Amino acid sequence: MVQVERINLVMAANENAVNGPVERINLVAAANENAVNGNGNGPTVAIHTHGCKLNQADSQVLARQFQQAGFTVVRSAAQADVVVLNSCTVTATSDAKARQYLRRARRANPDALVVATGCYAQRAREDLSAMNEVSLVLDNQQKEELVATVAAELKIEEPFSVENRPEAVGRSRAMVKIQEGCDQVCAYCIVPKVRGRERSIPPEEIIAEINGRVGCREAVLTGTQLGTYGFDLPNTNLRDLVKRVLAETSIDRLRVSSLQAQEITTELLELWQDPRLCPHFHIPLQSGSNTILRSMRRRYDTARFAETVELVREKVPDAGITTDVIVGFPGEGAREFAESYSFAASVGFSDLHVFPYSIRPGTSAAHLSGQVEDAKKRERTGEMLELAAAAAREFRQGVLGQTRPVLWEPAKRHESGGVWSGLTDNYLRVRAQSDRDLGNIITDTRLTALDEDRVTGEVV
Repeated sequence: MVQVERINLVMAANENAVNGPVERINLVAAANENAVNGNGNGPTVAIHTHGCKLNQADSQVLARQFQQAGFTVVRSAAQADVVVLNSCTVTATSDAKARQYLRRARRANPDALVVATGCYAQRAREDLSAMNEVSLVLDNQQKEELVATVAAELKIEEPFSVENRPEAVGRSRAMVKIQEGCDQVCAYCIVPKVRGRERSIPPEEIIAEINGRVGCREAVLTGTQLGTYGFDLPNTNLRDLVKRVLAETSIDRLRVSSLQAQEITTELLELWQDPRLCPHFHIPLQSGSNTILRSMRRRYDTARFAETVELVREKVPDAGITTDVIVGFPGEGAREFAESYSFAASVGFSDLHVFPYSIRPGTSAAHLSGQVEDAKKRERTGEMLELAAAAAREFRQGVLGQTRPVLWEPAKRHESGGVWSGLTDNYLRVRAQSDRDLGNIITDTRLTALDEDRVTGEVV
């Protein structure tokens, strides 16, 4: 069995984390290739992000707003006058990681203004406010005023000059929020309480956002419930939005971050005939047991899910299909877990993100009988992680010999030359060595080998 300690490692290191109950930490200002050093005249800010791509989109917006106000985005809390944590609260582990980071940031920089925002701040404002390490707590509704609030705390009356200042984040890949909130209210999920009811952003604003991200090569459409986009707007839906983005922007690649199985139709998939649309689909499964799916209040069964996967593979060959699986949901006995494991194994996912069920206060699942004991949950999580690793390895082996487009990120330079890392269109992390400057360039790349489960390639 895999030890449960691997869970956090997988969540932190996995490059394919997407919307849904995601634990992977994404340090926007520290990890992003475009984060700048603290060499401006104004105050400095470090933005640290936990959770899903929707949070990543919010953090990219915050970074641009801070820059427009004269701040310099820096790589670490130790460098910063202001440290912002954009938090997740999808599991108890998310909450613990938020508290750990806030304490670590304060130790690294005792004089910084430490700000907690995001979903944990929305759900448990009082808990974060009680932490000595935290200076300000602003919930999701207050994110729009966050920069102004910070400036007021620092007694900044006039913005610093921002002329000729480089973009801090998102130059290669822009996370673009198209909607927020969820009306589906699954039994385990806290998201409707911390993100609110579904609301769509008008297409004109989305298109302007993409066109305004100068230098970006890929845009990722993000949200809580993308498939119902446009229900509250006249004469639009997700398919219409994607068509407009393709027609009215010059973005090189467009990615849709997550879709529910029941929302994927033949008409929607026809759009993927355009090569600018990335052949990657994240379709949350959550459980492969119909009994558990009904208890979760999911809106599909395994038969419908399998039909959707078959349809995707028919219409978009070579697509990567990733998913989320929750282990240890209340009522999951040995039989239900075996059903879930067997179904997940049968689908042939390109990757699985595995999460032990965590009670979230205020959700109906918190009151269900049949809570699974922690030891059993850890054991089953380990088994599912082993399946995830095997599925990812099999998919990667299957693409060897193919030539696929890769969007390269700036590399760490070594004496032996440049080592570059990037993502294929179907969402595989690829590493290659080249003396060329590949940063923020899309090249055809021949996928040649596996190195510790990561694909290595040769630039064509």
